[in-house]
Amino acid sequence: MMHNHPSGNPAPSRQDIEITKHIAEAGKRMGISVHDHIIMGAEGHSSMRALGLL
Repeated sequence: MMHNHPSGNPAPSRQDIEITKHIAEAGKRMGISVHDHIIMGAEGHSSMRALGLL
């Protein structure tokens, strides 16, 4: 998964973390793995997997 933050700050928000967990749970039920959720911003990017959030 991937999305951008127009604010420029690539840090995941509480909503980003919450929806990613819900999507990953739903994917598991269908046999689909969510490998990572990358957030892009003008200040760089962040990986939820690298941050231990996935």
